[in-house]
Amino acid sequence: MIVLALYAAIFVASYLLVKSIVHRTTTDYASLKTVTFGDESAVVPDRLASFVSLLTIFLLWAAFTGSSLVPSFLHAPGPFIGTASFDYTAELSDGRRDDATVTVIVSRAGDTPEVPEVDPGDGFAKNDVDVIGAWRSGLVRVDRNDEVPEGVEETVVAVNGEPLAPGGTVQTAYGRVGMSPKGTLNFEPAKGWQMEPIWLPSPEAVAARFVDIARDGYRDSTLWEHLGFSLFRVVVGFLFGALVGIPLGYAMGLSAWFRGWFDPIVEFMRPVPPLALIPLVIIWAGIGETGKIILLFLAALWIMAIAARSGVSGVNIAKVHAAYSLGASKAQIMRHVIVPNSLPEIFTGARVAMGVCWGTVVAAELVAAEKGAGMMIMVASKFQLTDIVIMGIILIGVIGFGIDMLMRWAERILVPWKGKS
Repeated sequence: MIVLALYAAIFVASYLLVKSIVHRTTTDYASLKTVTFGDESAVVPDRLASFVSLLTIFLLWAAFTGSSLVPSFLHAPGPFIGTASFDYTAELSDGRRDDATVTVIVSRAGDTPEVPEVDPGDGFAKNDVDVIGAWRSGLVRVDRNDEVPEGVEETVVAVNGEPLAPGGTVQTAYGRVGMSPKGTLNFEPAKGWQMEPIWLPSPEAVAARFVDIARDGYRDSTLWEHLGFSLFRVVVGFLFGALVGIPLGYAMGLSAWFRGWFDPIVEFMRPVPPLALIPLVIIWAGIGETGKIILLFLAALWIMAIAARSGVSGVNIAKVHAAYSLGASKAQIMRHVIVPNSLPEIFTGARVAMGVCWGTVVAAELVAAEKGAGMMIMVASKFQLTDIVIMGIILIGVIGFGIDMLMRWAERILVPWKGKS
């Protein structure tokens, strides 16, 4: 919640700052127009906003992981690491009381700190020393070295002078001291706002893991083989889906019979998520490449069919009448009127279908695969290798974004008339 609140605050502040500068420096008010209905190309992203958005995400990531890539004054408060101490008051059943000090060495996970020797003191309650990892908590058995006469019971009644009962807590300068229902003390060092590396590693840790896997590979395959297998499955599944879906969409858009026959099937399958089909595809085609390609074919098929049907149905009838009045045949109308005017919708559907296929193949590889981006994430998660999981997510997002950019570029080249009447 803290990260989301900071992100929202930075977004609002950046928007107001940039807009105030733009309004002060812009005299051509016609240039402020951002939307032209019917022409998607008129809506161009603000590059400055994109840069600030990415920079904000990176800075928040670095700040809440204690990254060395940003100055320390930008870091969120981190966990307490060092030597902590607190006093406790022990009471015997015969009424006697004594105070002692507990020294706790708080270290990072994986470190083996030196445990100092402490003077036990003179009373029956002896000073103690213990070791606890950052972001962790641990029991502190203060009675293990206390000199309590036989037949006499010892109870901790206060910490740092504050009364403490079973189930209660006392906040100290170094963290929280609680008492279990059985009367045993529990010390939890202050965690701060930073994320523990096992939950969210720093940017440099993810980058280092990327370099290692790019150089040495992962599970007997190189990184590029993993990504290549995923891309191959997506491209083949999408192509098969387009080869079947586009003609089916054209048929449904041009023929009432075809539309009536296939419309229930398409509308029934369209809302079914591809991931729901994974168990059925595995039963029918196994866990090999064939099953994954069939799943991606089904993911793209219905999207491409609906896009082609929508493209045909959206052709301006005046253009068809004009072509007929000029003596065009049905084949010429199909080639020169219907196909060109339906291509923008088909390309939009293709972009959606490629995105769905890319997300589906990653999920399919989570279930059963020997190679692929999803397989890397799945295996890494079993061993809590969060840096590999984050690296895989970033690569999946970058490749998905690249695919969409490629589709947009192809659309601009092949369908330059999109948005123009």
